[in-house]
Amino acid sequence: MRVTIISKAFVVGEYQTKLEAIAAYGDVDLTAIVPPHWRDGRHRLELERAHTAGYEMVVAPMAFNGAYHWHWYPGLTGLLRDARPDLVHIDEEPYNLASYQALRAAHTVGARAIFFTWQNLARRYPPPFNWIERRVHHGVAGALAGNADAVKVLRAKGYRGPVRVVPQFGVDPERFAPAAITRQEPPAHPFTIGYAGRLVEEKGLWVLYSALRQLEGDWRAVLYGNGPLRAQLERRIAADGLSQRILMLSRVPSTEMPARLRELDVLALPSLTRPNWKEQFGRVLIEAMACGVPVVGSCSGEIPHVVGTAGLLFHEGDAAMLRQHFAELRADRALRALLGLRGRERALDYYTQAAIAEQTVSFYREVLASQPAPIPSRL
Repeated sequence: MRVTIISKAFVVGEYQTKLEAIAAYGDVDLTAIVPPHWRDGRHRLELERAHTAGYEMVVAPMAFNGAYHWHWYPGLTGLLRDARPDLVHIDEEPYNLASYQALRAAHTVGARAIFFTWQNLARRYPPPFNWIERRVHHGVAGALAGNADAVKVLRAKGYRGPVRVVPQFGVDPERFAPAAITRQEPPAHPFTIGYAGRLVEEKGLWVLYSALRQLEGDWRAVLYGNGPLRAQLERRIAADGLSQRILMLSRVPSTEMPARLRELDVLALPSLTRPNWKEQFGRVLIEAMACGVPVVGSCSGEIPHVVGTAGLLFHEGDAAMLRQHFAELRADRALRALLGLRGRERALDYYTQAAIAEQTVSFYREVLASQPAPIPSRL
């Protein structure tokens, strides 16, 4: 089967291991269409050509780059004619313009299409996005959902086609591995707490800071990321005299994350559910787990399902409970080792790129083997 994936996410080099894993299946001839970069707020993520074996990567210009709902690809139909896919995997939410454009282009070249969604809240969108969403729902041959709540949302909105829960990305267990496997000597340092992600209110940064500033003993924290809270956090850290303990570092390239994670004793994800957002997955959790790093997460959205029994959970916004978990882990090296082992095992069982690729290719086959539905007259 000839498959074309259209995705801005694959500008990140580490994510490209999923493409290699899909392409490794003998019955898959894979093409990936990606932009030369993606503007994430004020930051420009350049295409990282890190894992490109076994498939064709086509770099295509993107109009309105950085506009999450409005971006699209000039010349996409021509690119699909060249690729001649049987199936087009639209790696976008169904209410985005790029999804509607890709659906129409797929139908033009006689291919079936599927989309991917993380959306775990039943949000109602204004025109034209609700119009786009309905037409994509009615025109695709299948859908992939990143979490169980996203399936409920799809059904509530009237989508009746095939759907399977498959996280968007897994991890490469050879790169995201404990120091003992990589033979990397862990550096000597105080008990180290880490966070990696966007510096925004809903990620619970103030909860994390509140837990840290009253944490006793010898410790340090490293926060990797960019976002609107950065300046406020830096000012607060300096005012409280914690600049030597809490380090604020910019987002690092995906290829460097395994080494950075291995420097941690615990990874925290203190997300806070909001009326318009709750944690959809928390990829950094599975990256840390694969590296044998214990994880502590709030109970927002998908976090408890991702962590399972391989980490510690706390109530959203409960800085005291989070601080207690940190203190317990700092004092108990055996507990850290146990949770690190459980996390590694859980990541290997459920969250490797190979496991994600297997489930994704299985869904491709299911969609292509099914009786094709008539193409709606109005797309």
